[in-house]
Amino acid sequence: MGNNLVQKIFESHLVSGSLEPGGQAAIAIDQTLTQDATGTMAYLQFEALGIPRVKTKLSVSYVDHNMLQTGFENADDHRFLQTFAAKYGILFSRPGNGICHQVHLERFAKPGETLLGSDSHTPNAGAMGMIAIGAGGLDVAIAMGGGPYHLKMPEIVLVRLKGRLRSWVSSKDVILELLRRLTVKGGVGKIFEFGGPGVKTLSIPERATIANLGAELGATTTLFPSDERTLEFLKAQEREKDWAPLEAGPDARYNQAIEIDLRKLEPLIAHPSSPDRVVPVREVAGREVRQVCIGSCNNSSYMDLMSVAKILKGQKIHPDVSLTITPGSKQVFEMIARNGAMADLISAGARILESACGPCIGMGQAPPSGAVSIRTMNRNFQGRSGTPDDQVYLASPYVASACALEGVITDPRTLGMKPPRIPMPKRFFIDDSLILAPSPDPEDVAIERGPNIKPLPTRGPLEDVMEGSVLLKVGDHITTDHILPAGARVLPLRSNIPAISKHLFERLDPDFFKKAKESGGGFVVGGENYGQGSSREHAALAPMFAGIRAVIAKSYARIHRSNLINFGILPLTFQDEKEFDGIQQEDRLRIERVRSRLETNGRLTIWNVTQRRAFEVSHGLNPREMEILLAGGLLNYTRKSA
Repeated sequence: MGNNLVQKIFESHLVSGSLEPGGQAAIAIDQTLTQDATGTMAYLQFEALGIPRVKTKLSVSYVDHNMLQTGFENADDHRFLQTFAAKYGILFSRPGNGICHQVHLERFAKPGETLLGSDSHTPNAGAMGMIAIGAGGLDVAIAMGGGPYHLKMPEIVLVRLKGRLRSWVSSKDVILELLRRLTVKGGVGKIFEFGGPGVKTLSIPERATIANLGAELGATTTLFPSDERTLEFLKAQEREKDWAPLEAGPDARYNQAIEIDLRKLEPLIAHPSSPDRVVPVREVAGREVRQVCIGSCNNSSYMDLMSVAKILKGQKIHPDVSLTITPGSKQVFEMIARNGAMADLISAGARILESACGPCIGMGQAPPSGAVSIRTMNRNFQGRSGTPDDQVYLASPYVASACALEGVITDPRTLGMKPPRIPMPKRFFIDDSLILAPSPDPEDVAIERGPNIKPLPTRGPLEDVMEGSVLLKVGDHITTDHILPAGARVLPLRSNIPAISKHLFERLDPDFFKKAKESGGGFVVGGENYGQGSSREHAALAPMFAGIRAVIAKSYARIHRSNLINFGILPLTFQDEKEFDGIQQEDRLRIERVRSRLETNGRLTIWNVTQRRAFEVSHGLNPREMEILLAGGLLNYTRKSA
């Protein structure tokens, strides 16, 4: 029996374990990436391991999140990252070089290899035929030190594409269709592998749009074959030597198969405030629009922005609309500047932003109160834009351009113009001067640490008795933005856990951190898919610092569950979900014999002291995860095992 793509790459990288779905596997990691919002903490953790040089084939430190320098914090962090990279053998992508996922796809992603990134949209590189997984910074630090990445082997789902996209329908509509069908938790515990004849009709930038948004399904990763379209892109990037053919065997088997006929898709749009609230654009056409943002790590490629420029050329955006354009990389920025497309965009009334995450993470461009903002980005969680009552819709560049011209939500098929046809360039403009190589004399490099960079918080071994109050009870689909917000106010504190912890759950309870510290810690209770969204491990680090001992939820998002374990917080699941309704905020809970029960039983009994009754929870921990928790977290476990 032939293997599928996932099996081929996993088998060539398997260090230990089983590739059967549900089995525990450890795979070798070839490449890592970090960005500045997660990188400072990841590198502090790597430094704590005491390893003098990274052991991966390639590690890259990007600066793309904290680009708004309203104080010293971000600039200081960037100096820390640059000097750290020089000392420890890491490539450093300077501010202005571009967004990590776009640059990595252009310059480093390699078919058949593995990539671990401290950003949830790392699967973007799956467009290049590589296993690319988002993880917490501590997992990335371990990988940089030569350790494997441990995961529960996901099910492998084939998404079979057939046909070809029609005019005004984009690859964004392919992934929106999947989100419509499966929801934001439909990919948990799964890898989506794309195949079928329709795949060959999609360019690498189009595949990247789909792979990137696979993170919004909750998927472990998304993967495309490496074929002649891959070779075409790599030749244009002058990286033909990195190409290797990689396709599934003709009789490859999958745990599930989904078919999408590209010919039957139409322009789609995701309602506020979740990427899976998808409907055809025609159903919401006519709603007034005040802002349009095109770019970020999704839909910011050369081909995307050339399509927008062609639609807008010779026209003017609606007077009530603010339009921003974010080129995904210096390469994209310079190419549209050289060929005149940027002039067309500016002439139409667009504002050109620097190559950074920007609006996607609430780093500027917050929309007006209650106004509709159309964005080509990947997330539209409530308030993420920086405006508490925002109305953010997600759509393709075609739809976004039409909305910018008409001032209302518009199906681009009604524009009365020919759809743009943008060919893949024969050669991209190559200038890697903003990617700095590490120092050949690392012993001479002094790492620069600004006053905002605080020591890494630690904790001791797991307690045998846990007691405390339910400090917060929340519902389903609580995101890491709810737990610890993004945005220009909070993101600069990523290297300062004592300071950033003060913002813990502030959108749900402004006094949460104060209550947690005054009470000596306690518990958080959540619903389904707790911790979805960003890979930010700060959403586990800050609760650890605040004294949270355990989270009790109906189910967890993959990365956040791992991050809780990595920082010594016990992730428990209701044995009977009806117990969720019975537990109340401020109830006092007690768990006894935690350590011994973890080692001998998959369940724990929680005594609700307030209600004078008991209920059972399960932990679902594998032996390695138990050892990590018993040690008080992954850093303690790794030091102990060294």
